[in-house]
Amino acid sequence: MNEPVLSSSRDAADAPLAVVLLSGGLDSMVCAALAQEQGFRVLALTIDYNQRHRVELEAAKVIAARLQVERHVILPLDLRQFGGSALTAAIDVPKDGLTDDVPITYVPARNLVFLSLALAWAEAAGANALFIGVNALDYSGYPDCRPEFIHGFEGLARVATKVGSQGGTVTVHAPLQHLKKSEIAQEAARLGLDAGESWSCYDPLPDGRACGECDSCRLRKAGFAEAGLTDGTRYGA
Repeated sequence: MNEPVLSSSRDAADAPLAVVLLSGGLDSMVCAALAQEQGFRVLALTIDYNQRHRVELEAAKVIAARLQVERHVILPLDLRQFGGSALTAAIDVPKDGLTDDVPITYVPARNLVFLSLALAWAEAAGANALFIGVNALDYSGYPDCRPEFIHGFEGLARVATKVGSQGGTVTVHAPLQHLKKSEIAQEAARLGLDAGESWSCYDPLPDGRACGECDSCRLRKAGFAEAGLTDGTRYGA
């Protein structure tokens, strides 16, 4: 594996800070590395929302260590108390392929909640940038992955924070917003990342393999195949 492409200014005391939402998935891995490439020191925030695919939390730890982020916080937030999603309730993860509807794997308002927590940490730490690996091109079924949501949250940040009331701004970066999954896989390769250290599957098999049939697995497999790159994920199907 090549060494990740990191900004030479990452460790400089005067380099800007960014809070990056790091789920442990491929998109968040690439997003964190892109933040570093742009010269940010990264504060990585992983939310343990008691999701069924908890293996992604271990992936997030590996990625944070690999990228040598400034600090990595795994924040507990039990969204199983609310349910309403196949990721947080006793609902089967669909295996029939992608549709145009909002999928049952959508966790109600998840990215809104997660970005709000990232914003709180950013304000406390003096960071003026948030990074999130949302993507609206390959899988637009999630309402909280759309550009309108990102722009709307930036406006909310201006009126909801001390820094905003004092004339400052918080910028939400979504560098993968309009990339295909194949292009994201290519970015991982360009950045020297080991894609196999990330996790995408929503319904891991008991033996530790990815199911290969959920929407997230299907998108990932198709993306790497289109890019002509090795995935590194062990699939059951």
